[in-house]
Amino acid sequence: MSPELKQLRLDQLQASVSPYAPLVARKPPARGWLKLVRESLGLTERQQAQRLGITGPTLHKSEQAESEDRISLGQLRKLADGLDCELVYALVPRRPLTEVVHERARAIALEEVGGVAHTMGLEDQRPTDARIARQVERRAEELLRGRWSVLWR
Repeated sequence: MSPELKQLRLDQLQASVSPYAPLVARKPPARGWLKLVRESLGLTERQQAQRLGITGPTLHKSEQAESEDRISLGQLRKLADGLDCELVYALVPRRPLTEVVHERARAIALEEVGGVAHTMGLEDQRPTDARIARQVERRAEELLRGRWSVLWR
């Protein structure tokens, strides 16, 4: 895949998840969304369990599992549907993915070029800092033009 296509894919993914970024700072309700929505609708556990065709204790355990981050997505989706709600699921990068990839390429380039510069310094042939910086940028660009999987070895 060309570097331009990889960058485009990364940009498109970033654009599709960026609307979720404001939600990251929001914490879920301590007792979970299922219980909060159910109670806000005025439904008892027993009433909601009957609507879902499950037992009250099963619903109770499911609500508890959600509040403790132990519920499966499939189960959460089914229970949300029973409350006429949509489950929205997304992974939201903490930083722009382009930044992560470029930073990783630069770190590898710095390690590689720095190692050579150190060896040359032992032979009293160390290049100037400006030359090292140019070599690091050049190497990072090479890495970004190649297969990105090598960035994560």
